[in-house]
This record gives sequence, C-alpha cells and structure tokens, in this order.
Amino acid sequence: MASKTPEGSLTSSSQSMSVSTLADQVSSTLSFADPSTDTKTANNNKTSEQGESGKSSTCRPSTSSDISDESTCSSFSSSINKPHKANDVRWEAIQAVRTKHGGLGLNHFRLLKRLGCGDIGTVHLAELNGTRCYFAMKVMDKTALASRKKLLRAQTEREILQCLDHPFLPTLYSHFETEKFSCLVMEFCPGGDLHTLRQRQPGKRFTEQAAKFYVAEVLLAMEYLHMLGIIYRDLKPENVLVRDDGHVMLSDFDLSLRCTVSLSIVRSTNLGSEGLSKNSVSCSQQPACIQQPSCISMAPTSCFGPRFFSSKSKKDKKAKTDNGNHQVTPLPELVAEPTSARSMSFVGTHEYLAPEIIKGEGHGSAVDWWTFGIFLYELLFGKTPFKGSGNRATLFNVVGQPLRFPESPVVSFAARDLIRSLLVKEPQHRLAYKRGATEMKQHPFFEGVNWALVRCATPPEVPKPVDLEPVKQHAPATPASAASTSVRSDQSNYLEFDFF
Repeated sequence: MASKTPEGSLTSSSQSMSVSTLADQVSSTLSFADPSTDTKTANNNKTSEQGESGKSSTCRPSTSSDISDESTCSSFSSSINKPHKANDVRWEAIQAVRTKHGGLGLNHFRLLKRLGCGDIGTVHLAELNGTRCYFAMKVMDKTALASRKKLLRAQTEREILQCLDHPFLPTLYSHFETEKFSCLVMEFCPGGDLHTLRQRQPGKRFTEQAAKFYVAEVLLAMEYLHMLGIIYRDLKPENVLVRDDGHVMLSDFDLSLRCTVSLSIVRSTNLGSEGLSKNSVSCSQQPACIQQPSCISMAPTSCFGPRFFSSKSKKDKKAKTDNGNHQVTPLPELVAEPTSARSMSFVGTHEYLAPEIIKGEGHGSAVDWWTFGIFLYELLFGKTPFKGSGNRATLFNVVGQPLRFPESPVVSFAARDLIRSLLVKEPQHRLAYKRGATEMKQHPFFEGVNWALVRCATPPEVPKPVDLEPVKQHAPATPASAASTSVRSDQSNYLEFDFF
C-alpha cells in the first residue's frame, strides 16, 4: 500500500517545518534577479547519444523499495505552484490554451525536431501552436514501456518533476496522455549539455574556474533534491543541460530513488557524529510525491556586481577578525541528508557507478557524492578516472583500482583534494556522507563562492541565440505522426543509448 512521505522535523526548536518547506526556503535564496524570466526562450535539449559520448548505461531491475505509487501530486497548471517561474510567459501560454480548449493535448503542439533519444522515450523540440513558445517534449510509447517493464520508471520521473521548483532543476509545464503516448512538456535548453560543451573546449576540458561554476550550481541542485528525499543516481555531463543564459540544470530523473528524510539544525560548524543522531531516514515502500508549498517570502537583495569568487585572502580575513578583537559565532547549519536510504538497484552509467552499487551491497545518498567526484574529474581532465577498455574492465577499475591524476593539466590542490575525498570507495568514509551539501560547501575548493548569489554570477560561456525558423519550415505535418515515427524507429535501439 502506498504511503505518504512524512514531514521532517526541525530538531533545534519546538517549531517544526516540512521537508519541502525547508527545501523551498533554500531554493528561494537563489530566486532573485533572474534576467531571463520574461524574455528568454526556455530550456531542455539532450543531444548526446551513446554513440557520441562513448558511455554506456546499465540497469538491473530493482529488488528494493525504489518503486513509485500513483502520483498524488496535482498537475501544475499555474505559475502559482512554481514561484521561480512566476513571470514565465510559457506558463501563461499553457494556461491560456487550457482555458480556451478545456485541456492540453498533443494536437496543441507542433513537433519541430527530435532532440535526443533515451531508454524510455524520445525528446522533441515543440512549439505551442500560435504562441512562439518552445518546449522540450518527452514522448514515451506506453505499449513499449509496458512490454519492457519501464512504466514505473516513467512514472517516477513524472512525479519527481511535478515536485520540483528550483533555479537549477527543470520545470514541468504539463503532462498529458494520448491513447498511445505519455508526454512530458518541459523546459527547452538551447545550449545543449555539458558533455557537448566540454568537447568544444581547448583540450576538451574546462578551466578550473569554469568547472567550479558548473559544479557549484549542480551542488545546489543536489542539495535541494536530497532535502526532498530524492537520490539522483545519474549525474554526468550529458544530464546537465545549458540554458540560454549559460546557467545549467539537471535533467533525467527516471533512475532517481525517493525516500523520506528528517532534518536537523546543528549549532556548530564542527559537527560530530552525535549531532546527527536525529537525522533519521527511511525509504518508503512506495513513497508518494512530496507536496510543495509556495516559496517563503523573503526581502529582495541587490545582485549588482556580485563576486562569485572572493578576492580576499585568508590572511586579510584573519587580520580583520584579530583587529576587531572578537569572533563571529557560526550560524546554525541545516543537515538534510538521506543517509539511511537503501536500494539494491543496479542503475547508472558504467564510468560513474559507485563501488557499492557494483558490489551489490546496497546504496544510499552517498552514490550521488561519488558521481559528483567523477563529474568534477571529467570536467577538469576531459575523461573519467576509471574508464577501461570495455564495460567489464571499467567496473573492475572502479572497485579495485586506486584513483590517479594525470600530470597534465595542472589543477589546484583543493580541486584534487575534493575529488580524492569524494572518490573514497567505502561510502561511510566519503566526504558528505553524513552532512551532505553542507559539508561540501565548506571545502576549500568552494572558498569565496557566494551561494545565495550564484544565479547572478556571469557564466563561463553563454550559448549563441538559436534561430528556430528554418527548423519550423521542415517540421512534420502532424505531431502525432512525428511522435509515432520517432518512437517506433528507436525501440530496437533503446539499450544503445544513455538513460533518460
């Protein structure tokens, strides 16, 4: 029987706050001064298939509790439920069509181009008829999903997307079904993905400053997911999409695991194990979607001239403290890490799989911090650290070979230390195992990052505007025929591509 996900408790006071409320509060600190909200075209484009990236994915059916029940989340039809998209013209366009026609369906869209293909469906660039509003529509063949026992994975992704409201996570504008297809209408990211962008860099790798920018945004997205009890399990450059303003968002949640999580407030930055005694997590047999309230109201702040990385040195900061003859009391820390979640599923991409997944020992949220280390390594060095001559060799290397850094390029000690701390083969000794993103943010690699103003920082690269008029001229006549042809043609090749 499906169970509702319980609310987490705030252990430092008599007040209690739900998991989603606190997660929403954290994300609301990133919501200021979004210059792209009103005028930019939207987001979501996965173009890298397995043949391009050279990475292969694997999935063994779950023997644990990562199974979804029927979603209890409402189908969001208004921007009121998505505060970070409150001024998005796409919400207004969708709502106008719903009001006029009493609903939304495939016939209201024009599928312009296939953007990518995954294990459970294809993604198309779609235009809402008569609006010049563009979306990424994921089309899934229900018969094919049922025959391949993938319905629960598709359902899990939909339910998670319905719950999200964060600057670095995708917006689900609508979900509808036809007799043959299940469709998700999401953001379109014209900048492609980080894998494609990395391939265009000198040496096919990012500078350390650029990598720091991208992983900081991914870390905030991961923090939010873990607060909601969602273990992502599929972090890789192909799943990090680049918006039109150069900022990024995570995509593809069909491999994610949902759990319940309790929150703790810790009064000191030096947290011992006793401080985590109340941070209990249990994985529900069939957890329901977490209802999300509106953003907590916060006073606006200036984003003029933000410094993403501080220019002050440690000596300057220490001197200022000494001269002032006082010490600043550390602020309380929010700890919301689903450390006790357990799954026996064998899912992910070979080069990113954590050792505990390969060994079948059961895994929890620590797998996300392992993949975070692999992710940072790939951005900096242009390759993953354990890749072998084949999938079997890669898995052997992950479990049995030590981490090694190439002599070139030269990266900072802090970067190598962060990667080394994350790629610890025993999950209980891995950085962020207990305190999650709270611990990650305090690593020297992120020194100087103003976490509240990350959205206001200038991205390393802003995609060139995409002219969609030529694409529209060659679009198929009807959306149904385009979707049908695309889905049918890829069914035999599902295992050839990375998971969506």
